[in-house]
Amino acid sequence: MSKVIIIGGGIAGLTTALALQQKKIAYEVYEAVPEIKTVGAGISLAGNAMRVLHQLGVGQEVIQRGHLIYSMTITDAAGKEISVMDARKLSLQYGLDNVAIHRAELHAALLKPIPPQRIFTNKKAIGFKQDQEGVVVSFDDGTEARGSVAIVADGIHSAIRKQLVPDSMPRYSGYTCWRGVVPNLWNLSNHAVELWGAAGRFGYVPIGNNQVYWFACKNAPVRSAIMQRYSVADVCENFKQYAEPVPQIIAATAARDLIWSDIADLKPIKRFAYDNIVLIGDAGHATTPNLGQGACMAMEDAQAIADALSRNGVGAKALHEFEQTRVSRAHYIVNTSYRLGRVAQWENPVLIRMRNAMMRLTPAWVSEQQVRKVLNV
Repeated sequence: MSKVIIIGGGIAGLTTALALQQKKIAYEVYEAVPEIKTVGAGISLAGNAMRVLHQLGVGQEVIQRGHLIYSMTITDAAGKEISVMDARKLSLQYGLDNVAIHRAELHAALLKPIPPQRIFTNKKAIGFKQDQEGVVVSFDDGTEARGSVAIVADGIHSAIRKQLVPDSMPRYSGYTCWRGVVPNLWNLSNHAVELWGAAGRFGYVPIGNNQVYWFACKNAPVRSAIMQRYSVADVCENFKQYAEPVPQIIAATAARDLIWSDIADLKPIKRFAYDNIVLIGDAGHATTPNLGQGACMAMEDAQAIADALSRNGVGAKALHEFEQTRVSRAHYIVNTSYRLGRVAQWENPVLIRMRNAMMRLTPAWVSEQQVRKVLNV
């Protein structure tokens, strides 16, 4: 019987497992860590991701575990509005929800319908070989797994991708990021906010369970030891001039809950399918988070690869069809997000004033048209 090997038990891998399960296609998931659990804080799922989750039967579960978002506002550092996206209007037009959720809750919702015997942990993929029968994936513990095809969903640092595309390396964005989750002490509800200023970007959004997820981005050299040592107090000092409740949100973060990482993406690669191996999610097209599309694109991939396998059978033809339908869209998201991040991180006061003025003058219908393209509606 044809079987699909999924490498990676993150958002891309688990959503793919659900999509294959719905199509009654046999699969196994291989995850590098000893136990599948979340690493990170909050995440926003735009309408295109929620469309997939609803079709896979877990949309309501995700909504119950998370928090519906009705608008997304960008302001300057003083809190003066620059632009607003009416997510509720798009939701009513297209039936697409926007949900903010803790990553742990999202993982729990995705894992719930998957039989435990389909998941193998402590299996870090380090290599592969292909033959007439399919793919054999080798793991760092000396074991192997055979499948008709392998779906590689093990993230931006994928060892399999590096073998397939040796020159594909993560690309540093130019800014670093801190994240945290705090109790919702400010009665924030149904609205996401980003503040853009010379000291960096700060965003916050309620994510359910009376919690607020926040992130802070600051221009910095790659792998800066100084940035890595930043404490809650240091982040608070950097953003102390920003409008309330920004300083209060940072100050409410426990030191053990402060997460730091550089922001990187994957410079677009030309191919995702290589005979009986295909790259999806961050393994194939990691993007900066500026459009909020990293997880969303992974979920789109999951549904698209399951559809292709269902139509064409479990083999190279399906993977090639997937590639043809996904490469152009993935490149658009990665490149657009990268450019947006550069503009959002401007520090020059003159450029900031020009940017903000242009954004305020942009008609609502133009912004909505751009959002619809991102959401693929």
